[in-house]
Amino acid sequence: MSRTRRTALPRLGSRHAVLAGTALLAAALTACGSGSDKGSGGSGAGDAKNKPAMAVSVNLTGDQVKAGEPVKVTIADGKLAQVKVTDGKGGELAGRIAPDGKTWISERNASPGTEYKVEAQNSESQSATAQFKTSPADKVNKVSINISKGSTVGVAMPVSLVFDNPVKNKAEVEKQLKVTTSNGTEGSWGWFKDYSGNDRVDWRPKDYWKSGTDVKVEMNLNGVDSGSGGGLFARDYNTEFKIGKDRRMEVSLDTKKMSVTEDGQVVKTIPISAGTPGGQKASWSGKMVLMAKEGTIRMDSQTVGLGDSYDKMVDYSMRLTWSGMYAHAAPWNNANFGSANTSSGCVGMSDANAKSFYDMVQAGDAFEVVGKGSKGNADLGNGYGEWNLSWDAWKAKSALAGGAPQNG
Repeated sequence: MSRTRRTALPRLGSRHAVLAGTALLAAALTACGSGSDKGSGGSGAGDAKNKPAMAVSVNLTGDQVKAGEPVKVTIADGKLAQVKVTDGKGGELAGRIAPDGKTWISERNASPGTEYKVEAQNSESQSATAQFKTSPADKVNKVSINISKGSTVGVAMPVSLVFDNPVKNKAEVEKQLKVTTSNGTEGSWGWFKDYSGNDRVDWRPKDYWKSGTDVKVEMNLNGVDSGSGGGLFARDYNTEFKIGKDRRMEVSLDTKKMSVTEDGQVVKTIPISAGTPGGQKASWSGKMVLMAKEGTIRMDSQTVGLGDSYDKMVDYSMRLTWSGMYAHAAPWNNANFGSANTSSGCVGMSDANAKSFYDMVQAGDAFEVVGKGSKGNADLGNGYGEWNLSWDAWKAKSALAGGAPQNG
């Protein structure tokens, strides 16, 4: 039996009946004025008694409603003038009244484990209310975001979202993701598998960001269904960040040097030794992103499938791929900086150069490896490899493609 609250109803004829299984909202006519109606000769109060009360139905009823679908309010007679649906915390589900005034549908889905109040008013200022409560989700999907709120990142950093559970309804999820920028940056979402094996969607600008751009990301996912095996999202997510200095690095495997440019001008050239050509110890090549500054970390060759080649603490470590390619200090390889590529895949340099370089760079800086002797580009999800794709190839990865690019 529905537990929807109902207001007191006047006696209604059969033409006001509402289908079983929907919530019936009704209220006595609100006072429209006092004194006599001179046009008809009758009193306003008398007319009010003869008018049927407002009757509307809601598609969601009771206290164990399954979440994940929009709220729909339908009026039996007349036209809706206003509908308001709020949750217990004061949040409101926005929605629209149809052109014919007969229905109102929320723009977003009802979220799990939430109590809602529906308030409706018709064009004659009659009103009615009802309540329903959604049950908790059987399974909840969550999102990990790569850029923390308030941070400053380099010009190559994409927005990257990794999901705990599979996302089958990619198009429905992508529709709820919005990137807004201070200068109308053109970009697009693209779906693929993260290095972890989880579903991932990134937003990449058409070209590298412009320094100074302010970026806001809204993920209105509360109540959205991931699809089979993924569960519902039970909250929204958001982040804001700024694009810092335009800094780019280029490592040449041929010259064994790394050049650092800022705003198009070379500010530093560093002798390096990259990965040993001809096998698994070769470096990845192509366009990458300096993912994070991790400082002093333990590097163990067995964790990256290179046997017992090394196990040591390494200073000034800057991650380039999830599989373990870094730029870092490598004082044990001093003799080869600028002359030979002999590392196990990373870009090594002297302690002094590593320190000054580490102090200079920021997460999100562009990092490219060129020249002969690499093992090719890393997989797309092994770091931020989207810059190796053409703009058209990247846009094609949107779940909304023939996807026009999103302008922020």
